[in-house]
Amino acid sequence: MTPATSRTRSTEWFARATEVMPGGVNSPVRAFGAVGGSPPFVESARGAHLHTVDGDEYIDFVASWGALILGHAHPLVVAALEEVIAAGTSFGLPTVAEVELAELVCSLVPSVEVVRMVNSGTEATASVLRIARAATGRSKVVKFEGCYHGHSDSFLVKAGSGLATFGEPSSPGVPPATASDTRVARYNDLDSVADCLADREVAAVVVEPVAGNMGCVPPDPDFLPGLRRLCDEHGTLLVFDEVMTGFRVALGGAQARYGVVPDLTALGKVVAGGAPGAAYGGRADLMRQVAPDGPVYQAGTLAGNPLVTAAGLATLRYLADHPDLYDRFDVAGGRVADHLGAVLSRIGRPGVVTHVGGMFGIFLGVEDVRSWDDVSAVDREWFGRFFRAALERGVLLPPSAFEAWFLMEAHLDGTLDRALDVLEEALEVSAR
Repeated sequence: MTPATSRTRSTEWFARATEVMPGGVNSPVRAFGAVGGSPPFVESARGAHLHTVDGDEYIDFVASWGALILGHAHPLVVAALEEVIAAGTSFGLPTVAEVELAELVCSLVPSVEVVRMVNSGTEATASVLRIARAATGRSKVVKFEGCYHGHSDSFLVKAGSGLATFGEPSSPGVPPATASDTRVARYNDLDSVADCLADREVAAVVVEPVAGNMGCVPPDPDFLPGLRRLCDEHGTLLVFDEVMTGFRVALGGAQARYGVVPDLTALGKVVAGGAPGAAYGGRADLMRQVAPDGPVYQAGTLAGNPLVTAAGLATLRYLADHPDLYDRFDVAGGRVADHLGAVLSRIGRPGVVTHVGGMFGIFLGVEDVRSWDDVSAVDREWFGRFFRAALERGVLLPPSAFEAWFLMEAHLDGTLDRALDVLEEALEVSAR
């Protein structure tokens, strides 16, 4: 681990990038607008470490925003990709690997009887909402304030993550008529959900079972079971957005960890092993409404392409063969929360550190986090100082106070111990 030095080459590349891309990036939070400065440009990565064009090395807790559960350039994933890439990257016709990945997903995720591959989490969530509307004959959808479900129009209402980072509660370009079909409830507040469902016009309740786009906010013990009960009472479908939590907080996702089975599930990130892919699935009677089995249309030229299926199969097979990894993540996540929580107590400053397995978050300047109302009060300026202090000492955190951090298996070789020393010092320095 080496501390950041003068990022001359990264600065030059960022200046070039801003000439040809909005904000110089292909996803807004990468621009570092919420934490100051400009981003380092990555040249390569291996294990838990990123290497930049400036010659700096960072311990990485972004983990490609949760997609890399094993680590960068994991040998099994690299070998799988090398094997398929020479044979072709896309055919527009079925492959054996697509079937094998679908079978594996169906065997691991409790709610998924039939699955369809897509190219992004946004596609997955948009697709399950279309199915829900078709199946119920209703148009309304309930989401939760601070939860992000991709950038399709119906979900860009009081979303978290990048939108919260930039202080935008929604987005221009979303038609008012579309936004009016979206009702917003309060995370961990079943009464607010019941109010949204009262007129029985809601097709689906869509939720991150562990909120990850306003940091890592765990569900209260009665929240997910309560959602299942309310949806059943009102003839509404329950949709879990497990793009982030799928295969991360447990082998079968949050629905396996908490024992609550939704009707439909959106998957991404880990399911594609760090390649650009995602999936959605659920009850067979619902999924059989998708074309060509049924009238709900959805298609994708690159869906289930050989790169995605190879990386996804290598990753999921490894996880299935090493279920103890989730116990190790639970222990390591607890260590992070306990260690940083003790630092906050010692310096006498308010803050909360949460974790669910190897997914965790730090909320500076607040005493409790159960919903967006709590999270929105975090001290963003303090987080910016903390982020920069960690970066200067060789640890990269997500550049937003409203994003979850992620452990990778590669952190568990002693790298986490070194990172905690840095984060402790960064907290102390930034609090002054």
